[in-house]
Amino acid sequence: MPITHRSFANLPEELAEVQVEIEQHALDYGLDFFPTIFELVDVEQLNAIAAMGGFPTRYPHWRFGMEFERLSKGYHYGLQKIYELVINNNPCYAYLLASNHYADHKLVMAHVYGHCDFFKCNQWFSKTDRKMIDQMANHGNRIRRYMNRFGVSEVENFIDACLSIEDLIDIHSPFIQRSRGEDRYKFHYNTEGEDVGQPARDYKMPAKGYMDNFINPKKKPSDDDEAPRPAVAIPVPDEPTKDVMLFLLQYAPLRPWQLDVLSMIRDEAYYFAPQGQTKIMNEGWATYWHSTIMTRHGLHASEVINYADHTSGTLASSPTRLNPYKLGLELLRDIEDRWNRGCFGQDYDDCDDFLERQNWNTEVGLGRDKIFEVRRIHNDLTFIDEFFTLDFCRRYKMFQFGYNESTEYYEIESREFPKVKQQLLFSLTNMGRPEIFVTDGNYKNRGEMLLTHRHHGIELKLDYARDTLTNLYTLWKRPVHIQSILDDQEVLLSWDGTHHECVKLESN
Repeated sequence: MPITHRSFANLPEELAEVQVEIEQHALDYGLDFFPTIFELVDVEQLNAIAAMGGFPTRYPHWRFGMEFERLSKGYHYGLQKIYELVINNNPCYAYLLASNHYADHKLVMAHVYGHCDFFKCNQWFSKTDRKMIDQMANHGNRIRRYMNRFGVSEVENFIDACLSIEDLIDIHSPFIQRSRGEDRYKFHYNTEGEDVGQPARDYKMPAKGYMDNFINPKKKPSDDDEAPRPAVAIPVPDEPTKDVMLFLLQYAPLRPWQLDVLSMIRDEAYYFAPQGQTKIMNEGWATYWHSTIMTRHGLHASEVINYADHTSGTLASSPTRLNPYKLGLELLRDIEDRWNRGCFGQDYDDCDDFLERQNWNTEVGLGRDKIFEVRRIHNDLTFIDEFFTLDFCRRYKMFQFGYNESTEYYEIESREFPKVKQQLLFSLTNMGRPEIFVTDGNYKNRGEMLLTHRHHGIELKLDYARDTLTNLYTLWKRPVHIQSILDDQEVLLSWDGTHHECVKLESN
């Protein structure tokens, strides 16, 4: 991937003045954010940074190059364009596309300040690493050292296996004490010592690399130094464990450098998880504030058409795809309007007169306070569950749709509010991914791993499941199984290192 190493350009004087102006408007409205640094970049730089998840200093991997090619082709063919990119960090970093119009720069800055406020104040981001740019650079340096020592192909292939299970984490565990906490990097080995290429040995005291020689002094060589360690029974979890990556870190027979790489992939997965949990709210909040600031303070007469054209494109609806910008923005506006007019509480809920509800207005003016409260405590799932109402569904003509195999088209299946809301909630539960748990680390008393798919409306894709089992085998070194439901039949999918198997299970 041709990532340029030119230093990013400082903002020209006129854009620096715009930043000061937009930032002051954001502060006047009560937004709270970390210091925000804007960088002016060209298209190639922006696509390269976006391909790496917003971090120009990440570890090298082929998927970043593939994503760069996809973004570059999309831009050159006129299919897509990245207007803004902002990183959850302290300070926040945001990138401006140098070829944008002057009005677009103002819009993007206002949008970015909305994101930065959300990153800092939303509870679901409260456990994220606020120095992730430095952490990503650290991860990149460590992985490059492993590539230099063990070979690019071996390390990259192992990263492939780790990335295939990066969704198998417990997204709520940062807020719940599932078990006794341990330092995430305190493995029972030294990742920098001479035995870095050998399986981890459990008789060493926990130590960071620079202290290991003092805490674990080397013994004199003897005939039994390389004797294999005794087999340790893999405990069955006391309860199903959703953090599959953590289970592998604790019990998989991996070499020290492999454990270190797996821990880094897991850390990054937890960093990005809140962004997947709050996509609708985050984009809706940023759009709400860029529209508010621009229409009330930021636009000159000559910029109105350009602003309206680009904003309408951002908020355009599709008959087959949910637009998080549109849904988030309209829900926030609906909440603000309802709380301004007092359309909440027991009296309003008990009112069954249509016209009276339509004209209800106690002029309490609590709308702005309410949306700030919503921004602070909710994620997408609770946001939709709490505020996606029947009136809202009717007003925006929302419906449930599905794929018709006979016609090979997506078609409207239902306009009933409960079904529409249920489908939307299903798509947001666990970020729309199947819920997978480790239920046994010693299945059939043979050291095999058993996973269970809790079927709550999200189907297991058979091709994805088989590929994931293959990669789990690479990490676990023993056969791996997953119990699921296919075509209303309980099945057990297995991979033993040579072939896949699907066995129907008898119902109890």
